[in-house]
Amino acid sequence: MSDHEAGVHGFIAHYQGRSYAANLGPGEDDVVLFAETAQEGWQAAPGYWWLRVSRGRLTWLVLLRTVGVFAGEPCMVLGEEADGLHIAYAGHDGVQADAIGYWQVDHGAYEVVVPPEEVQSTRVERIDLPAGTGWRPHPPAD
Repeated sequence: MSDHEAGVHGFIAHYQGRSYAANLGPGEDDVVLFAETAQEGWQAAPGYWWLRVSRGRLTWLVLLRTVGVFAGEPCMVLGEEADGLHIAYAGHDGVQADAIGYWQVDHGAYEVVVPPEEVQSTRVERIDLPAGTGWRPHPPAD
């Protein structure tokens, strides 16, 4: 892909001075952190280490996702397939999603695989999520 990174998405958390890939749950206040190298006090799993912490122990928590426009409608890039970009409809009109070629995968959820050049105005979007006792939005990148 020349103009954008396909399917950049996921949670990133800042914990004890470092940033980690993260996931939410299993409890409402839980965040699971992931590292590729051994970390003291973390649990080992095949190929990675993990630690469950409460949101209150994080400095910040963000969700990254790649968004764009397909056929004049907003979309989210889920990934890159052999035959194109796998995208999800991010609008609010199921009739319109169906009309422009999406297929319904669940109630209110539409997806399709399209040639990369048909997805315009792609960008990585950062969504700040509440974390830590003194939570504040993540500082902008320099």
